[in-house]
Amino acid sequence: MTTGLAELLERYGCGPVRFNGTSDALYERHLMFDNVINQASAGPRERYEALSRSLRDVLSQRWLRTDETYARVNPKRIHYLSMEFLIGRSLSNNIMNLMLDPVIGRAIEEKGIDWTALISEEPDAGLGNGGLGRLAACFIESMASMQLPAMGYGLRYEYGIFRQSIVDGWQVEQPDNWLLRPDPWEVARPQDKVEVQLGCSFEVRGGSLGLVAGQPSSLIGLPFDRPMVGYGGKTINTLRLWAAATPDQFDFQAFSAGAFVSALAERLAAESLTRVLYPDDSTSQGQGLRFVQEYFLVACSIADLVRRFRRSNADWRTFPQKVAIQLNDTHPSLAVPELVRILLDEAQLGWDDAFDLARRTLAYTNHTLLPEALERWPLRWFELLLPRQCEIILEINRRFLADVRTRFPGDEGRVERVSLVEEGPERKIRMANLAIVGSHSTNGVAEIHSELLRSVTVRDLAELFPQRFNNKTNGVTPRRWLLLANPALAAAITGALGEGWVTDLTELTKLRPLAEDEDFRDAVRRAKRTAKVRFSDWLRSTADVSVDPDAIFDCQIKRIHEYKRQLLNGLRVVALYNRLRENPNLDVAPRTFFFAGKAAPAYQLAKLIIKFLSNLAGTVNGDPAVKGRLKIVFLPDYCVSLAERLIPAADVSNQISTAGYEASGTSNMKFMMNGALTIGTRDGATIEMAQAAGEENFFLFGLTADQVAASRAWYRPQWHYENELETRAALDLIASDHFSRYEPGVFSPLRDMLLQHDHYMHLADMRAYLEADERLLQLYADPDAWARKVISNLAGSGKFSSDRTIAEYASEIWHVEPCPVP
Repeated sequence: MTTGLAELLERYGCGPVRFNGTSDALYERHLMFDNVINQASAGPRERYEALSRSLRDVLSQRWLRTDETYARVNPKRIHYLSMEFLIGRSLSNNIMNLMLDPVIGRAIEEKGIDWTALISEEPDAGLGNGGLGRLAACFIESMASMQLPAMGYGLRYEYGIFRQSIVDGWQVEQPDNWLLRPDPWEVARPQDKVEVQLGCSFEVRGGSLGLVAGQPSSLIGLPFDRPMVGYGGKTINTLRLWAAATPDQFDFQAFSAGAFVSALAERLAAESLTRVLYPDDSTSQGQGLRFVQEYFLVACSIADLVRRFRRSNADWRTFPQKVAIQLNDTHPSLAVPELVRILLDEAQLGWDDAFDLARRTLAYTNHTLLPEALERWPLRWFELLLPRQCEIILEINRRFLADVRTRFPGDEGRVERVSLVEEGPERKIRMANLAIVGSHSTNGVAEIHSELLRSVTVRDLAELFPQRFNNKTNGVTPRRWLLLANPALAAAITGALGEGWVTDLTELTKLRPLAEDEDFRDAVRRAKRTAKVRFSDWLRSTADVSVDPDAIFDCQIKRIHEYKRQLLNGLRVVALYNRLRENPNLDVAPRTFFFAGKAAPAYQLAKLIIKFLSNLAGTVNGDPAVKGRLKIVFLPDYCVSLAERLIPAADVSNQISTAGYEASGTSNMKFMMNGALTIGTRDGATIEMAQAAGEENFFLFGLTADQVAASRAWYRPQWHYENELETRAALDLIASDHFSRYEPGVFSPLRDMLLQHDHYMHLADMRAYLEADERLLQLYADPDAWARKVISNLAGSGKFSSDRTIAEYASEIWHVEPCPVP
């Protein structure tokens, strides 16, 4: 692509490469031979594909060398199973991690390429819903950067998380066909396909697919590999995504007789399996599809890693010494019976050995305290689809409950609570219990979450296996979320500390004394201003929305859910709006409130919250009384790329979940390391963030988790309405249809929820939220004091690197060492 490309290829272990013709031979070659187009005719999409394929050429031999090194050394390997990988765009991230920014930058400049238009051609790989999938993406990047032998396993959803548009204030879901155009980063590996056995088959009934019991069938898992480039390009690990297909069979007679759909029933069933991320689970059909998706991921991945293990190891009893399998939440819990099945039926081991080897290999991460998120699947589904795995689960449970009865004779209440089978009108398998009983480690993802998990959510199991429970506070990769997303701030930090922080974020602690350095405070302020202008320009050019970069950027971006309390934030904005309406001369800094996030398609109340925020924006932004002082922007289609632009520009981060409900959070960490100050509750990892930076540098408010639990029985939200003037005024303004003049009563369900039961205690924290907001505004009026707290937050953010999290997993759970690639 540019002068010195051959040397770059050699630098990355690819050996000397020479081309005929110009120095940008790779780029031109891909334009010509892949797209059959010349440079003059190439548009942004063709340029994107050519540049991405050229970069893949640069890394491909290093990728192969990584695999060859692992095969030769035969280290213990990590296998990270996750139903979600929210990896976002790959081109810019891979350029950064290969340290090719200067080279690519010169090439772009020489050719006059519109870089923004080019990178916008890459769709976000939205193979996740939110924090769970983004965490998985950060983790596999850290594993590669730390030179750990690892492989990620997920599903290649044809349609990722839906594209969100806002129509008349309502969320409208549209398909996210991210694979509509060829993906230059993925490599199909049909030679590594896996056959997955099911206990039933499929037929067409009345225009829809139905199950045929007792007639076994099989699916084919086709792997597609993506490079996971570690920082510096030394190690390139693999993310393997499975697509579902059917064996090469086709009912030619049925098709010839005119039964076209019936002849393709098996193929339709297979292709539907990995069609979408998170099918609508408000129906039993959608839940059933999710169940089969989870087994498909597990069956393909376990078969693949077992096959790889057997290439270099003859003794099955060494399996836990060579294989670590991490289950990212309950979704891959079927790995427990599937691995036991292989050790019993294929390795021909006895029960005790098979279960012991599986347990010592598997580890489980819990990501939620919400009971509805701890999956429970009907036992009849196991009997129909996975009869052998069902036998194994019931045998695990029989032996486990026998041990419980021995340890706690006569305590049948405990036996019922810890059982893998939930008794009732419809018997169900408790997937979290299965994961805990069938693994050697169960970890939470923040200190408060891990404690509540042990003491409340699965207390009985924690008492049975106290040594298995531990905490691994989440983290985010500083490469994507600071070095790439916020170049101005990254440059200021590098200017003060050097480049070591990129791979050792604890270096940021050295920034603490620089809070008193006027030059560094100025550098941090300039970086924030640069990020705000950059975001404002992007928003105006892409969405035709103008925002003032001199206003406070006050942000809450995350999945829309009642416990995350976007509605509480909306109530705060209504209260501030009321203040300005009553006192137009109020001396407050201008502020723009940004909201972004998606609601699950079947979650009607969350969709109504989006509608409320959208209408709130329309009313407030159109009111001349507050023009230039308050503005609200709901950013549709929240994704990784949007977050990479908004988070560096944010002044204020709202982390306001009801205490005791947020497992950890990771957006809170991203905001912190990008120079935003947090207004939030003592929940999730925000508690640890405040400890690291100093609580005096946070705006904490509201009930603690203990206070939430203690007041649950007597909490009466009506009291706050009766006794708090601003709370009552905000609710009355909503009830008056001030924000819904053309849709009277549309927000009545929100008001009724808040006043009648308010399970997530919005009103209990409303006054404290407004008081914290007052403290925030007072501080913002003093730019030097604000900058000092920003720098204290930067200095305290070093703990929240995913490198630190992965180092803890590697040493305390996986017992895996780095395997450098020569």
